Order: sequence, then C-alpha cells, then structure tokens
Amino acid sequence: MLKQRIDQDVKKALLGGDKVLATTLRGLKSAILYAEVSKGLRDSGLPDEEIIQLLAKEAKKRQESADLYKQGGNMEKAEAELTEKEVIEQYLPKQLSDEELMVIIDGVIAETGETGMQAMGKVIASVKQKVGAQADGARIAKMVKERL
Repeated sequence: MLKQRIDQDVKKALLGGDKVLATTLRGLKSAILYAEVSKGLRDSGLPDEEIIQLLAKEAKKRQESADLYKQGGNMEKAEAELTEKEVIEQYLPKQLSDEELMVIIDGVIAETGETGMQAMGKVIASVKQKVGAQADGARIAKMVKERL
C-alpha cells in the first residue's frame, strides 16, 4: 500500500539524514492523515486511488508555487518547490507522453463522434476517466482544445 511505502521512506530518509526528503514525506503523510480524518477513514485509511489523487494535487500545488516564486524572482524557493514536486512524483503513476495522450484523445473523439468546442467538456471528462492520474487535467484540456 502506498501509505506504508511513504512511512518506510520517511524512516529511511531520517536514518540517511536527508532532511528535504524527510520533510517532504512528512508533509505528504500529514495531508493523507488530514484527508483520512475528514472522510472518517482514520482507522481503515484511504484507498491507494484516493492517495494518488491527493498526491497529484500536492504535486500541482508545488508547481504552481514554483511558478509564482519564479515570477517574483525568488529562484531559490522555486527550486525548493520543484524538488518537493519531484519527490511527490516518485509516488505517482508514470505520466503519459504527449503522443500517448493524443492517441487516447483521438480515440475518445472518434468514439463519441463529438466535434466542435461545445463537446470539449464531454471529451475531457472521458479522457480523464481513461487516463486517471497519468496526465494532468490542464494538459488534457489544452490538448483537447487543440484537437477540437
């Protein structure tokens, strides 16, 4: 289970003296615990699918923060955010390449027979359902918009 893997990696990071990794993983554990408590699943824990969704959101937050730090000229903090994002991405499924994602998008468009911008929402929803956490929603939306 993903939660146990993160727990083990925290211990390894602490024993290895890797403070950045340990701090990042502790933050992830905290986010998972918060989600478990809010859903009343403290004892049973979240399923891996929900943990993956949570981690994807955490990675996206780090990217957004890094972008804001870059805009503000604080490259040191931007790099720290990107480093945390890289740690989080180790626990996420491999991201699809643009080519792989485009094949799926084309398949969904052909399957549904939808064309034009009014179909964008339906196509995006279908693609998200097929790829799960293997592609970011914003990336899917951008590519679908280009295709339609």
